[in-house]
Amino acid sequence: MTAHVVVTDYTFPDVAQERAAAEKAGASFAAHQVKSDGELAELVKDADVVAVQFATFGPLCCAAVKPGATIIRYGVGYDNIDLNAAKAADLKVGYVPDYCADEVADHTCAAALALLRKLASLDASVRAGEWAAVKHAKPMKPFAETIFGFFGMGQIGQAILVRLKGFGFSFVVADPGLSKAQAAEAGVTLVDSDTLLATADIISLNAPANAQTTNFFNAARLSRMQSHAMIVNSARGQLIVEDDIAAALENGVIGGAALDVFHAEPLSMSSRLRNAPNLVLTPHAAWYSEAAIGRLQGLVAQDIERALGGDAPRKPVRM
Repeated sequence: MTAHVVVTDYTFPDVAQERAAAEKAGASFAAHQVKSDGELAELVKDADVVAVQFATFGPLCCAAVKPGATIIRYGVGYDNIDLNAAKAADLKVGYVPDYCADEVADHTCAAALALLRKLASLDASVRAGEWAAVKHAKPMKPFAETIFGFFGMGQIGQAILVRLKGFGFSFVVADPGLSKAQAAEAGVTLVDSDTLLATADIISLNAPANAQTTNFFNAARLSRMQSHAMIVNSARGQLIVEDDIAAALENGVIGGAALDVFHAEPLSMSSRLRNAPNLVLTPHAAWYSEAAIGRLQGLVAQDIERALGGDAPRKPVRM
C-alpha cells in the first residue's frame, strides 16, 4: 500500500520541501490547516507520517494514525503532542530542537544587553523630552562587575555563553544536569538555584518546562532576587508565574525583565504584563530569521524521508 504523509497545520508560505520528500519516497501527501484533535482524527487516519506545528495531537489522533507511525513536531517543544497517548499507540515522535539555536541565543543576548544598559527607559525618556541619563540609567553596574546567571544550560544556554564571554561578565549556572567538571571547563560557576537567585544580576532562563521547572519563578522566589536584578525568558512561558512577575516589577522587587514566551499566546490584551514597568515584551520572536524557517522545514523534510525509509527521527523524543 502507498504510504501517506499529512501536515496538520503550518504558518509557512508553502510546504514544498515536505511534499517533495514524501513524493520522492512514493508516498501520498496532504496538507491542512486544522488544529483540534477531534477535527484532525479523520484527516490523519492511517497516516504513516504526520508533521504537526501548533495543532493539538491528542489521543484521538494517536489512535487514528497507522500503528508505528512517526509524528514530527515543527519546533523546539512538543507540548501539543500527548506523549502518553503516543507511547500507548507505539508511535515514534521527533522534534527539531536545533533549527533556531543561533537565533534564540542572539535574541536572548540582545535582550539581556538592552536590559542591562537600560535602553528602553533611556529611549522613552528622550522621547518624553528629558535629557537625564543618570536619572533613568541608575542603578547600572559595569559588565566587569556583573554576575550573569543561567537557569539551565543546554544547547542554547551554551550558545548564549559563547556570545557573552567577551563582555567581561562573571557567570553562574544552576542546572542539575551539569557537573562541576563540565562547569569548570565552560568557565562558569555551578551553584544551586537559591544561590543563583540571591547572587545573579541577570538570569537567562534556558530550561524546559517540566514538573521541576514549571512556575518556578513565583512570588516567593522572585523576592529572593536582588532589587536591581533582571530576568530574560526566551525558553518557555510556563517557567514564570506571569501575575507574580508583573507584581514584582510593579513593586520594585526586581529591576526588569524581557519576555518572549508566555503561558498563552498571543498574550491576552487583559494581561497584567502589558502595563508592567521595566519590561520588554516580544511576540515569541526569538526563533525567527528568514533562514530559520527554511532550515526548520528542511529538517522536517529530512525526517519525513527517514520515517518513510524505516528510520527513527533525527531527534527522537524520549517517552
